[in-house]
Amino acid sequence: MTTYIVRRLFALPVTLFGLTVLIFALLGTLSPVERATAYVRTDPKTPDEMQRIVEKYGLDQPFYIQYGRWLNELAHGNLGFSKSAAQPVASALLAYFPASLELTVWSLLPVFVGGIWLGSKAATHHNRLFDRAARVLSVTAFSFPGFVFAMVALLIFYAALQWFPPGRLSDWANTAVLSSDFHRYTGMNTVDAIFNLRPDIFADALRHLVLPALTLSYGGWALLMRLMRSSMLEALRQDYTTTARAKGLRERYVINKHAMPNALIPIVTVSALLFAGLLSGGGIVETVFDYRGMGWWAVDAALHLDVVSVLGITLLNGAVLVLVNLAVDVAYAFLDPRIRFN
Repeated sequence: MTTYIVRRLFALPVTLFGLTVLIFALLGTLSPVERATAYVRTDPKTPDEMQRIVEKYGLDQPFYIQYGRWLNELAHGNLGFSKSAAQPVASALLAYFPASLELTVWSLLPVFVGGIWLGSKAATHHNRLFDRAARVLSVTAFSFPGFVFAMVALLIFYAALQWFPPGRLSDWANTAVLSSDFHRYTGMNTVDAIFNLRPDIFADALRHLVLPALTLSYGGWALLMRLMRSSMLEALRQDYTTTARAKGLRERYVINKHAMPNALIPIVTVSALLFAGLLSGGGIVETVFDYRGMGWWAVDAALHLDVVSVLGITLLNGAVLVLVNLAVDVAYAFLDPRIRFN
């Protein structure tokens, strides 16, 4: 197992190398002047000034020279300066990543509870009223676009009812978090509020998380519910569950101890991909709810042609995806003793 993990970790730089080459190749379709706008922080420049920026940063040089220059800066720990975030890319990653991680973690709770519980219950009540109702809910969730759900939720629960506001914190809570009395440990407001013994800030942060978390999760639980239902039905038809019932074991024991562990194997794969997808794919949700995380920053960087920020975000998302897939493979060995890695 250790050898397998080390081998996968050594493959991480190769994956990130391929991602950055792809991004550079796509950016190569832009003209040097268009890419030079990433270095302009003031009003639009004249054509002569833009040309000087192109020559200064070598934006008209061949692809391999520009990419080699960026790799050299990366080797020295310099990811560049983010025009969109108005700070170094490394600092921006440290600032925005905890916000998206917090949103992703809270989004996974309804995904797991709703998806796994509904899927297993639907399988054990196959073709009954509960199963049919769960299938209708999942199809409805799949058919409803996420951005429409976000807008409707914002109109109802914020504009009309004033229950769940956008952003990450209210003004009073943000002032308290920025004060010297509040210590930052993780960058996640709910976690730091617990460490600082501030239940009022925890409640406020959770109140701001409700709508974006539900918007991110409602499609995920539908997918997980459908997969859990089909996987559970398959497990309940296997010989080992039939044998367990023949031994006189109670149905609840057969489901929880025999069928459930085997049904969870494909769920682990999808859950890991959902985690990586939620962490890196919440741009629309974070923009709609003005939640300043990685997704919001990625959209803003793309709109401003902020090349160095896009590359930094790509590197981080690629690393997260590789590590999550590695964690899934390791989890397989614990869920199914028959699986061995070498």
